[in-house]
Amino acid sequence: MNEEQSSVILNTSSRFSPPQGVKLSYGTAGFRADASLLQSTVFRVGILAALRSLQTQSVIGVMITASHNQVSDNGVKIADPSGGMLSQHWEPFADALANATSPHQLLKLINEFVEKESIPFDGVRSAEVLLGRDTRPSGDDLLEAARQGVTSIIGAVALDMGILTTPQLHWMVRARNKGLKASEQDYFEQLSSSFRYLMDLIPSEKSKLGGPNEKLVVDGANGVGGVKLKALEKLLSGLVIEVRNSGEDGGVLNDGVGADYVQKEKFVPQGFGSKDAGIRCASLDGDADRLVYFSVQPESNGTIDLVDGDKILSLFALFIGEQLSILNEKEDIKNSHQARLGVVQTAYANGASTSYLKQLGLQVELTPTGVKYLHEKAAEFDIGIYFEANGHGTVLFSEYFTEWLEARSNELSSGSKGSEAEKAALRLLAVSKLINQAVGDALSGLLLVEVILQHMEWSIHRWNDLYHDLPSRQLKVKVADRTAVVTANAETVVVSPPGLQEAINEETAKYPQGRCFVRPSGTEDVVRVYAEASTQETADSLANSVAKLVDQFLGQNTS
Repeated sequence: MNEEQSSVILNTSSRFSPPQGVKLSYGTAGFRADASLLQSTVFRVGILAALRSLQTQSVIGVMITASHNQVSDNGVKIADPSGGMLSQHWEPFADALANATSPHQLLKLINEFVEKESIPFDGVRSAEVLLGRDTRPSGDDLLEAARQGVTSIIGAVALDMGILTTPQLHWMVRARNKGLKASEQDYFEQLSSSFRYLMDLIPSEKSKLGGPNEKLVVDGANGVGGVKLKALEKLLSGLVIEVRNSGEDGGVLNDGVGADYVQKEKFVPQGFGSKDAGIRCASLDGDADRLVYFSVQPESNGTIDLVDGDKILSLFALFIGEQLSILNEKEDIKNSHQARLGVVQTAYANGASTSYLKQLGLQVELTPTGVKYLHEKAAEFDIGIYFEANGHGTVLFSEYFTEWLEARSNELSSGSKGSEAEKAALRLLAVSKLINQAVGDALSGLLLVEVILQHMEWSIHRWNDLYHDLPSRQLKVKVADRTAVVTANAETVVVSPPGLQEAINEETAKYPQGRCFVRPSGTEDVVRVYAEASTQETADSLANSVAKLVDQFLGQNTS
């Protein structure tokens, strides 16, 4: 690194002093903390993004958001060239940068990493970083810190894309690196045109949803998603959306609203009540990367029937599986390509959903907890679908299969135009364009749910009746050292300490439809316990019994 570059980094970083006594760690959600603590961290993430762009010779994204956290928090995360999450290989460097105590230590870390990774600092190659933020009041100042971080690398360019949902920024990064148009308007146009195309492919004998079923009421979490959904709805036809909690009426972000609240509390968000009984409702989270549906129970005090990420996954798998079956029926040996459709879950997926998917004959894979593991596994299939119960997930189409589909639909349109096989191929291609393949996206996911419900002629109640969740309970056990618990088989089996898994098995066997696993937390010294059984009472009992076992083997006390 030349003297000029070193001088720029030292000068700009001296304006962003790290907070005393705060240690930050880059996880699945990037860095998150109270917004007042993040100026220096976001500045340094800007530097990291520019370096990542130089190394990959690709556009990189920086998103300022804390998703479903309270409004006083904020955060920052990187979108890699694929539109996915930052390479795990770079996470330790992110931690080191964030926690460097002085400008000189920061410069030393950068120099060492640039040399180790052979990052070209020749001034010939340029770096480009797209910046986005959600609606938090702290976002403006933090975005400026990120911009200064990016531009402290000589020749690096930072483009402010404005207020966005997290998935929009990831989509833009992916599109730019594929050489495609990547403005917000392009995003809206791709989603709306794919939705209209799928709507037009609904068989004419199927009535489009009418009456009260036609309206969808959406809780926007008082965040960016509600505002963007209103803009998107103007481009749609065949779907009426009423957005509540858009944040435009003074509501507080994520306060008694949003997908995280609805999924955990199983209770109506603010602005919803008995008047909405029977209506199809959905809830986005604060940065619109999670989606759950719900219906308000009639004559209730706000309790709901929750339709979570597991049910969204099941709906997508049913529809996509049906289109593949139609396509395969008409295939001759010459054109045959038996697509590999895979469904990916974590052990936290309700056992009833996993059983249902297996009964459909689908290949179900389990991964350790975390979106990065789910996404990686889903990418191994021609079509991979993954979701967490919290409503975060998407559908991935391999490039090979997308190219095959395009070729096959062209062949069918010349030889069997209007055939069911051609329509199935066209539907799958439209799904691949509607769904955001970079990350989970509540807006694109919502449109796909809506078009499938219309295609199936299903109400939310018919959808929710696909299967019935087993009652479950989650507990935390405080331990002196969480690393003492080592798991295998996608975190479903305890390898260490010896004897604990056998004790869990013995306890679980006492309960009808019992299932239980324990895993160490990724962030605090606790071991998490998850239990399912045929009734809520027995699920609670199993969770408590296993928590006591964990406590006996290595714990302090249970919460």
